[in-house]
Amino acid sequence: MDKKYDLIVIGGGALGTFHAYHALQKGMSVVVLEKNSKPEGATVRNFGQVVPSGMDRKWQNFGKESLKIYKDIQSQFDISIRQNGTIYLASNEEEMQLIEELHQINISNDYESNLLSKEQCLAKYPGLRSDYCTGGLFFPQEVTVEPSTMINKLHQYMTANLGLELFMNTTVVQTENRNDGVVATTSAGEEYKASKIIICNGSDFKILYPEIYNNSDLIVSKLQMLQTKPQNNYRLDGSILTGLTIRRYESFEECKSYKAIKEKENPNSFEKRYGVHILFKQALDGSVILGDSHEYAPAKDIDSLGFDLNMDIDNFMIEEAKKIIDLPTYEIQNRWFGLYSQCKTKDIFEYTVDENIHIITGIGGKGMTGSAGFSKHNIDKIFNT
Repeated sequence: MDKKYDLIVIGGGALGTFHAYHALQKGMSVVVLEKNSKPEGATVRNFGQVVPSGMDRKWQNFGKESLKIYKDIQSQFDISIRQNGTIYLASNEEEMQLIEELHQINISNDYESNLLSKEQCLAKYPGLRSDYCTGGLFFPQEVTVEPSTMINKLHQYMTANLGLELFMNTTVVQTENRNDGVVATTSAGEEYKASKIIICNGSDFKILYPEIYNNSDLIVSKLQMLQTKPQNNYRLDGSILTGLTIRRYESFEECKSYKAIKEKENPNSFEKRYGVHILFKQALDGSVILGDSHEYAPAKDIDSLGFDLNMDIDNFMIEEAKKIIDLPTYEIQNRWFGLYSQCKTKDIFEYTVDENIHIITGIGGKGMTGSAGFSKHNIDKIFNT
């Protein structure tokens, strides 16, 4: 192909797409090359919860920027964004102490949060069990998305309104620097030329630069999730995060009581062994997504995670969920797992192959929340703008 772009993005998930979005916003010419007929990775296999409240301070700032970007796009084109807030439900006095401490941290961070009493939580969330809830911390600015449709709608918006060129079923097997720029070569032998390439490959470590990933500290997390059948005449607004989440999310690590509370936990419990914490989110069709769990493997051993679903994990999550909310039905219609790449020692994996070819992956569970804001910052850095 004779056309030369300012930027080639390899990978059409959230991280790659938002890099393309911010480059387009700067007036650049951009093409996204996606190997599948539509994104199939972590971008579509998650809850669709955009929760800056769960991030450390650095990523909370990226997440707050993401909220602005999501809402701005939604005001112009429906990509399924709903501002319905996030609640963290404490199940005992220790968790209540943590959310009270986080509330104070949020005041100093100028990030809106509201402490809710047990009675306010029970009134706000139908079916919430009185014997579980002690109180809650609510973040009204946060949003939910429909992950199976959001990325496809975002692609529609960007091709129709921002000039994005998007090619699906296009597997890039080589990238190289040439005298007049960089070239991405596909499995069909096509060449795409640009000034720069950004590779956002999720947890696909076998096609481009496998030796880089195999020698890195990248790991892959396998997360199991479930979806109930539609809940008739029942509404559960926003993202519902619970006591095990309070004990897991990074933002709570900044609380002064966190370390002492964590030291009391049993490291051999089922939930610790499989990294289980209980989340709820109602989809547009009335079904409720439940989860999730975490099993890990190094990037070079990704296949060891297997393709099966551990029914003991699923059954444990259902039984724990029943202790929290009495849904009209816990009949399950879908079960699946997602694979998220992340780093052991860093918050994201950034590798410069040469000055014009950049690998960006390993964002972990921060992708839906942090990609939009982080990508804006990263495009500025890569293009020195």
